[in-house]
Amino acid sequence: MPINQTVHRRRPRVRGCYVCHEKLASVDYKDVNFLRQFLSTYGKVMQRRRSKLCSKHQRNVALAIKRARYMALLPYTLR
Repeated sequence: MPINQTVHRRRPRVRGCYVCHEKLASVDYKDVNFLRQFLSTYGKVMQRRRSKLCSKHQRNVALAIKRARYMALLPYTLR
């Protein structure tokens, strides 16, 4: 006789966007400490899966990082 067993799988925890969750007004290119948390160890813009941002704010953060690099607030490479 087969035993009926139910498998309880864990649902992945849904984490929202950091900018949406903190209700920040906008992403500013002058806020260098905030932007550095979205850079990899080589100075590249972190991908959306790793940064856990929504697509709207990922575009805003990427644009702010590019502006901060142009204004020499952030380096183009870290190594």
